[in-house]
Amino acid sequence: MKTQMNYAKEGIFTKEMEIVASKEQVDKDFLLQNIACGKIIIPANILHKSLDPNGIGYGLKTKVNVNLGVSNDCIDYTEEMKKVELAHKFGIEAIMDLSNYGKTSHFRDELIKVSKAMIGTVPVYDAVGFLEKDLKEIKAKDFLDVAYHHAKSGVDFMTIHAGINSRAARVFKQIQRITNIVSRGGSVLYAWMQMNEAENPFYEYFDDLLEICLKFDVTLSLGDALRPGCTHDASDSAQIAELIELSLLTQRAWDAGVQVMIEGPGHMAINEIEANMQIEKRICKGAPFYVLGPLVTDIGAGYDHISGAIGGAVAAATGADILCYVTPAEHLRLPNLDDVRAGIVATKIAAHAGDLAKLPKSREIDDKMSQARQDIDWEKMFAYAIDGEKAKKMFNERKPEELNSCSMCGKMCAMNTMNQILKGDEVSLV
Repeated sequence: MKTQMNYAKEGIFTKEMEIVASKEQVDKDFLLQNIACGKIIIPANILHKSLDPNGIGYGLKTKVNVNLGVSNDCIDYTEEMKKVELAHKFGIEAIMDLSNYGKTSHFRDELIKVSKAMIGTVPVYDAVGFLEKDLKEIKAKDFLDVAYHHAKSGVDFMTIHAGINSRAARVFKQIQRITNIVSRGGSVLYAWMQMNEAENPFYEYFDDLLEICLKFDVTLSLGDALRPGCTHDASDSAQIAELIELSLLTQRAWDAGVQVMIEGPGHMAINEIEANMQIEKRICKGAPFYVLGPLVTDIGAGYDHISGAIGGAVAAATGADILCYVTPAEHLRLPNLDDVRAGIVATKIAAHAGDLAKLPKSREIDDKMSQARQDIDWEKMFAYAIDGEKAKKMFNERKPEELNSCSMCGKMCAMNTMNQILKGDEVSLV
């Protein structure tokens, strides 16, 4: 089976590439060249028939991922499907099913059947439930069986924590962190390695994993098991040691024709973000960078979507290619529908803010919004807003007597004043 990367290397312009070129307003040669060298990916499993393809990477708009899925404390698949509907409503490009309890395949199958967004999973989350074995009893190649099952079900990308091998683990042991390993998948694999005195199975059998990806054209999202879980731990030697391992694995994947993106840190002070984006791009030779947040402070509990949006905007402006959303419920509980909506909007604002810095053509809709504000055209303002439904609701809650202003400024609306005076009319504030 040929992947999008293999097709690009041969100069074959696929229907998925054609769709991406049209959406992004980039030419054929640009797309072919950058997919062939790994700087752009189009995650598109050959079995995901409902997919509306999107590109991630160099010269393209910053994409957004929404996480959902059940846990052992919250098992409501109906609510999770409503989150999918919400993601579709806001045009989200990627959805990750992070379900980590019970038999998850039925929900995943339904998700892939209906979702036009690319679907990602973390096979190691599913290992205990799928294999019906306790963690220590799982054999190395059992993990590959789970990955094969996910790939065969139609997922477009899989988070694989292959970089936390024995070398990276030794670095982690030698440093002192406040939050140790905060990656769920990373912590599970580290525990398995310690209990079995064995190498990371995804690292040991990486070539077998590549064969699975090639069969279905699954993109590898190389997970950051040693990402910092607090600002104190950011940019430390363990994080960088793992990134070096990921860069080596990236080249192996590219040599096989497998598409790759790199997952990046979730917590770091705002002054470290740009350097981290540049380091990833340099070490991993331009591979697309997928970051969670980053959260720029550790004390935003209940408002982490804001902390994440601040970091996400800086990250997107300086090199990140896809942002994983953060909701107000981060670190506290499974998010509900209101949390998901808040996280989506905050992260879409961050992604667009970043695009304004790196893609000049992204400003077009902002200019349209500005003109609508100058014209005091409320319906156009609602149409151009990321969440026009909420904007309209807020406007109508305190609707002004006259529609040439809002209820904050009233007759002293600067837009209305200037519209009148520049037409030669007299301005009355009475």
